Amino acid sequence: MQPGISPSLFLGALLTLGLILTAGSTPASAGSGDALSRTLKLPKASLLVTEHGRPVISRHPDRAMVPASTLKILTALATIERWGLDHRFHTDFYLGNDDRLWVKGYGDPYLVSEELDLIADALKARGVRKVAGIGTDDSYFDPNLAISGRSSSDNPYDAPVTGLAANFNTVNVINKGGKVRSAEAQTPLTPMARRFGQGLGAGTHRVNLEQREKAVRYFGELLSAKLEQAGVRVGSNLRNGPVPTRIKKVYRHQNSRDLRSVITAMLEYSNNFIANALFLKLADRGDGRALNMSKAQRAFARWVDQTFEWRDYRIEDGAGLSRGNRLSARQLLEVVNAFAPYRTLLPKQNAQVRAKTGTLRGVSTYAGFVKRNGRWEPFSLLINQPVPYNLRRQVASSLANTPDLTRLCPGGSC
Repeated sequence: MQPGISPSLFLGALLTLGLILTAGSTPASAGSGDALSRTLKLPKASLLVTEHGRPVISRHPDRAMVPASTLKILTALATIERWGLDHRFHTDFYLGNDDRLWVKGYGDPYLVSEELDLIADALKARGVRKVAGIGTDDSYFDPNLAISGRSSSDNPYDAPVTGLAANFNTVNVINKGGKVRSAEAQTPLTPMARRFGQGLGAGTHRVNLEQREKAVRYFGELLSAKLEQAGVRVGSNLRNGPVPTRIKKVYRHQNSRDLRSVITAMLEYSNNFIANALFLKLADRGDGRALNMSKAQRAFARWVDQTFEWRDYRIEDGAGLSRGNRLSARQLLEVVNAFAPYRTLLPKQNAQVRAKTGTLRGVSTYAGFVKRNGRWEPFSLLINQPVPYNLRRQVASSLANTPDLTRLCPGGSC
């Protein structure tokens, strides 16, 4: 595995597995028959497909549906319009008169182990050789942050979202005979990770850090370990709170990954942590006040209203976790059309399909582009009833390969 990629690969694989297991759908092929024709007969399915801007299939296009993770396309579009694809998120480092190193987080969602290596090396290059302890300031996000749709499971996709976070607020450990070690060469085992591992059965586990307090402490522990590896002596005292006033800033770290890379990972691995961190950051108006989901929902709604002028919709989070989210196939297709300049950021099913899936129990969705007659054409599919897991992919393949779609939906409406 290449350095800098493995945490997201592990998380993505496990997240996908977790969604499959909780989908409440038959994880088998759709069976015999034409998937597209059978989907058009489902009572709780909406499908909208256009060619040259005109509908060729339109099935319940204005029905409000649960979009699940296809909502991440909308979140991605909002972040691109706000910051641009070349933007890099930052984290600030301060050194107090007592030699404590303070870290102020601003919701950078991609502070993985390899990024902490770069931070440790940069601090050492700036003359930091010894610190009395680590101070963490995660006040950028509200400490009582509650995300709609997030459950209390230990699955990676249910990780808490904090202003400072390492490895998407997850730990990856191996428990063998009661002995715990890190499952990643790039991630030292910290006391917090060891405690989590000791509470798990034998085998390899990636689990989320459950609560803000544990997540922020883990960040401090992992940063301490990385500094020690870089040759910086670190005292054992960890403290969480606001950065003291009149303290010297020694370094601002710009993440090595730009927004293009962050969004690509978010969409490819359906990373809920990244999506909701971005959703929250979109509410930042520079007033220094902590961000919460209410502020984020209002800010996002203002942007949606200005961008699309929709009448009936509901967005409660940026990842699609909440079952309270509502979009219609027509609205989702508008999002896909607006995302056309960034089509290559969408996951690639094959040479003919680039699209984002969405999965909750009893919800199976898909939206993006299919290649027909040499052109990329948009589609949106929202199914809010249990169906075979691969049905949506088979529908997309049918959309790409059926020569004449109008025969299935005469006049474009069916």
